[in-house]
Amino acid sequence: MAGTKAGAAKARATNLKKHGADFYKRIGAKGGKLGRTGGFASSLVGDDGMTGRQRAVEAGRRGGRISRRGPSKKVAIKGQSTTSRIDVTVIE
Repeated sequence: MAGTKAGAAKARATNLKKHGADFYKRIGAKGGKLGRTGGFASSLVGDDGMTGRQRAVEAGRRGGRISRRGPSKKVAIKGQSTTSRIDVTVIE
């Protein structure tokens, strides 16, 4: 049964039973901290004064702020009142 989905499910159940519900979280964090290149799991403070987790938050904030989509265009449809408008994307 090794190498099958059924075997993986049994191994997962065994690991959770033996080592607790946070087993995979703990081993993932260990692996991230053992890396020598820093990474987002690193608790070491880098040259920028931030830990890996803080750096991940900042990277996500910067990336989320930069939108590739422009603002929505408000267009009134002829024959409708000015209060009922729809959002459409104008392709130029």
